[in-house]
Amino acid sequence: MNVLVTGGAGFIGSAFVRHLLAGSYPCFADARVVVFDKLTYAGNLGNLDPVIADPRLTFVRGDICDRRAVERVMRGATVVVHFAAESHVDRSIADADAFVRTNVSGSYEVLRAALRADAESCVLVSTDEVFGEIESGSWDEGAPLLPNSPYAASKASAELLARSFHRTHGLPVRIARLSNGYGPYQYPEKLIPLFVTSLLDGRTVPLYGDGGNERQWLHVDDHCRAIALIAGRGLPGHAYNVGGGRAVTNIDLTRALLELTGADWSQVRFVPDRKGHDRRYALDGSKLQEELGFRPSIEFRTGLAGTVRWYAENRKWWEPLRKGKET
Repeated sequence: MNVLVTGGAGFIGSAFVRHLLAGSYPCFADARVVVFDKLTYAGNLGNLDPVIADPRLTFVRGDICDRRAVERVMRGATVVVHFAAESHVDRSIADADAFVRTNVSGSYEVLRAALRADAESCVLVSTDEVFGEIESGSWDEGAPLLPNSPYAASKASAELLARSFHRTHGLPVRIARLSNGYGPYQYPEKLIPLFVTSLLDGRTVPLYGDGGNERQWLHVDDHCRAIALIAGRGLPGHAYNVGGGRAVTNIDLTRALLELTGADWSQVRFVPDRKGHDRRYALDGSKLQEELGFRPSIEFRTGLAGTVRWYAENRKWWEPLRKGKET
């Protein structure tokens, strides 16, 4: 089996590759993996250090918007897992150009090439943000897509393209909608690694609005296990909500991180809320549980403590990234 992983040097993609090559996913036993990644600011070849010497892994640097490059790496692919994306909401609000190019045009090129290569399974990794916000309850897979940020709109557009390729051409594509993820190797612009690295350095952290925005948090290892299940046994043409994580407000998450890093509220500064900030997300993950047997395995507090410990012990990984971001 040949598995193509786009964005496989990023946060979730690299975790997926590390676990796959470690034998964590029975349906991918003995698989060979091609990682295709542009290595933008959030892509880091160092994320693959634990498996880079594995003879089953091939790394190819390239852009998913480059048709010829995508077609080349797609040759012989049995399974395609499409992680590659621009994913930071704040960046999309400041300038959405890269999001439309990568998340829409790039996803089109991946879907087109997967169809031409006759791939047996293709997974588009998406987000809960395509639904907009929900005041109470949770979204099931049939809820309407009502994105509120340019990032979310670009991911919803990719989902619609994936649906069209299945309905029109029969591409065996599945959609995995992820809730908020956390864990090792996450680029320090996202909330948890930004706060952890800042607090460890004695810096202040910015808390939007009143801190009442609520998200479901699921450890990256659980996200990847769900994606492997969807790739291996999910139904073509179906979307799966990867829910079941812990629902936490930003202010409660901040409180937990202060405790775990030994910091206090003097390091927190409340800042004006960002434009179009969705108040609450919540995914109903019962379909994934009932059809594929997925349940989260990492309790939030345990996973969060382990994540803080990883950043505290791996300054050599994140300090250069923070310095590059600040210059």
